[in-house]
Amino acid sequence: MFSLSFMSTTCEDDDAPIDNSSEIAEIIATAQTDTWRITNYVDSGENETSDYAGYDFTFEANGTLTATNGTITKTGTWSVTDDSSSSSSNDDDIDFNIFFQVPDTDDFEDLNDDWDIVSYTSNQIVLRDVSGGDGSIDDLTFTRNQ
Repeated sequence: MFSLSFMSTTCEDDDAPIDNSSEIAEIIATAQTDTWRITNYVDSGENETSDYAGYDFTFEANGTLTATNGTITKTGTWSVTDDSSSSSSNDDDIDFNIFFQVPDTDDFEDLNDDWDIVSYTSNQIVLRDVSGGDGSIDDLTFTRNQ
């Protein structure tokens, strides 16, 4: 009887959610530093990086995302959220959310997603999305302007 309750307690600890709050705060602070450019965007195997050439991206503290190339400005929203539904401790549990309110035909619509964070440093944020429909993979990399 004692061993059964011990096993039950141990299993409950394994399912405890991971607290990602400090990592989320670090990613937010990183994104708000300076301006960024897209240095890699691959949509289902097709390199579309050139669609965003010349655009500087600014991630504001109020959740506003601005992309401008000096002539054209696109405004959207961004956030970093905890999507932790398991006890795994990897960056897949943190979403980097981007949304531009643009028509479906606009290149910026392709950026609208809840991206998984592959990695991040003070100079680069690497994101990935795996489609729930067909399993296709999109990769997006922001590099800090210096």
